Amino acid sequence: MGRKRMEEQWWKGQLAADIHQTLRTKELTLPLYKARSPQIGMRRYFIDLLTALSSRCSLCPTARHLAIYLLDLFMDRYDITVKQLHIVSFACLLLASKFEEKEDKIPKLEHFNNLAYMCNLNVVLNKKELLKMEMLLLENFNWNLCLPTPAHYIDYYLYMSVGESDLHNGWPITSLTKIKDFLDKYAYYFLDFSVQDHTFLHFRPSLVAAACVCASRICMQVSPAWTTQLELLTCYSWEHLAQCIEMMLIYYENDIKEASNIKQVTIQHQEQEAVGNLRRQAITEVLFQQSSYQPLAQHAATLSQFQSPVQDLCFAYRASLQARRPSSLLAGSAGSSLHSCAALPAGLRLSAQTLPLQEPVAMQVTLETEPRHCFSMAYGSSYFSGHQSYAAGCFDG
Repeated sequence: MGRKRMEEQWWKGQLAADIHQTLRTKELTLPLYKARSPQIGMRRYFIDLLTALSSRCSLCPTARHLAIYLLDLFMDRYDITVKQLHIVSFACLLLASKFEEKEDKIPKLEHFNNLAYMCNLNVVLNKKELLKMEMLLLENFNWNLCLPTPAHYIDYYLYMSVGESDLHNGWPITSLTKIKDFLDKYAYYFLDFSVQDHTFLHFRPSLVAAACVCASRICMQVSPAWTTQLELLTCYSWEHLAQCIEMMLIYYENDIKEASNIKQVTIQHQEQEAVGNLRRQAITEVLFQQSSYQPLAQHAATLSQFQSPVQDLCFAYRASLQARRPSSLLAGSAGSSLHSCAALPAGLRLSAQTLPLQEPVAMQVTLETEPRHCFSMAYGSSYFSGHQSYAAGCFDG
């Protein structure tokens, strides 16, 4: 049954109704789950383990849910040690994959041991032990693994989950394909969520699958929540599904709150890191910021008294810089027409000699005369390593 469903989408074929009816008949004879396992407190751990293993093996949802159901029934009947429960879990997954999957997708013993090592499990399987556990499971279930789970119904119900007469947020649906894609994701979310709590085992698998579809329509705001077409397809009315749907929506709200709290904590942590980074950046900027000291601005009064043409001022300033350079630099610029610092007036000479400048700078000078135009003047010098442009005002002759 399982392999044929994997080879073709049976819920779209002509025998879909007959297969569905067969599954509904089979679920009437399912074993009664009593939730009396002494290790029921560890159930969530082993459910997560089987989910991780099936995902690593790329098994279909029906194989995963069947493996979980086999484990639940076996734990409910026997008192098993924790070490043996690991072996039982692997055996349940192996049997479920043999029943539901194609032959080339059935995990091998080496694959299981590698997965156990990756999951940090202190378990090393051998062929004899795993085969013995498989036989024990098959004898316990009377060699009958045709045990329907909600995953066996979900695709059949989802195929008819959205109709053209349905409304989305009170408006006609413009794209059935898009709505159905989102609805499928919600339904599989509720389907996987239903195995986390053993309480859902008290409902029939077909009812859980139908409730997944209805809860998805509610979350997607597709109205009406449950249509006549779906009621005829599943043979469940709203009254049948109400209790199961309410449980799913409660778990859904709790999941949303938990995710919101985690997101809020993450945002607060990121904000704290951002504030810390800004503080460190501010400290760094204070320690390593460039000096805003402008030496020429402190000598504006002295420069305003200097009445020579601007060319003489530039030459004089270059001469003051040249006087502070090492002798090797002076030797390299001996041929340049620099004026001597001694030629400057006494007031400017002291100021020019105390300027703490060691590198070429750009200088802009404003004189207290009425400017008419501005032009750029370029001066060549080995000290300035090329040309520098100085903006200067024009004066009346």
